[in-house]
Amino acid sequence: MKYALIGCGRIAVNHIKAFRNNGLELVALCDLNFEHINILLAKTEYDTDVQRYNDYKKMLEEHPEIEVIAIATDSGVHAEIALYCMNHGINVIVEKPMAMSMQDATKMIKTSEEKNVKLAVCHQNRFNVAVQEMRSAVEKGRFGKLSHGSINVRWNRNKEYYEQAPWRGKWASDGGSLMNQCIHGIDLLRWMMGDEVEEVYGVTRQQFHSYLECEDIGMAVLKFKNGAIGTIEGTVNVYPKNLEETLYLFGETGTIKLGGTSCNNIDVWNFANSDENDRGKAGFQEATSNVYGNGHTSLYADVIDSIKSNRKPYVDGYAGRNALEIVLAIYKSQLTRMPVKLPLGDFASTELTGMFGEGSL
Repeated sequence: MKYALIGCGRIAVNHIKAFRNNGLELVALCDLNFEHINILLAKTEYDTDVQRYNDYKKMLEEHPEIEVIAIATDSGVHAEIALYCMNHGINVIVEKPMAMSMQDATKMIKTSEEKNVKLAVCHQNRFNVAVQEMRSAVEKGRFGKLSHGSINVRWNRNKEYYEQAPWRGKWASDGGSLMNQCIHGIDLLRWMMGDEVEEVYGVTRQQFHSYLECEDIGMAVLKFKNGAIGTIEGTVNVYPKNLEETLYLFGETGTIKLGGTSCNNIDVWNFANSDENDRGKAGFQEATSNVYGNGHTSLYADVIDSIKSNRKPYVDGYAGRNALEIVLAIYKSQLTRMPVKLPLGDFASTELTGMFGEGSL
């Protein structure tokens, strides 16, 4: 399949690895800054003769043969670019968050269905071995009645990180620690606990990053329709470096804790009716080269198969919208100082403009 990548920043290395591992044919790379393309090609030791663009519309005009496009730009333009590509009949893989508003996320799903193209969102941690083991236990009903679960993303992002890209930490183009760093874990928590959330109550603060517009710590409580309770902690305030991303799930007959920097390890695995298949699960570790994990390659493989088999991707637009909805519900709860009922309806990150000042970066 013919492939192109729009956005050649920090996460693009994982996309290059993923398309190469899956045998896609790279047609072109696109970024507003050609130097970003040069740096990416040098990092990945890829063919430097690949065609380069700083205008994705021109790229599509000159290459109508492109079948799959990955979008790894700043978050604020994910929806605009994805909608343009899908309206031109191209299958889309979009980085998280898929959009910055519920309205845009819904429009993206509707367009993918109307144009009969695939829309996949990069919640690649769903493909982690540890996460798949937890999901299998959930689907088999091994937890019994769920009591509660939690996701804790305890990372570090310093001023140097935000200075690397001016769009970071802004309401229109990025959001804060919940939207950028924690949304992967939020996706996993909601997915594992049944997806159906009744109510969200959240609190956010800006403790150490006064040069940003957005939060650097957010916490929330989720009430699920099945009676279970979920909690969220997402922060970039951990000194001096990333500490952990841990996902806990507690049921009447089972407990699992996933750990590591991106839910890539199984720290605890206990079930009432254990068997020999449970041996060795606790203590499992999946080696990763960075906090993004290894899931992009598997996500790409799934999208390719979904195109060939004409089925929905494993992580489709609805999954992306579900994760986005929780973050935006927390933001709305912070804004109103009240619990927020789901479904959320139209709400955008920009409605929090001025919440912590405008930043000075």
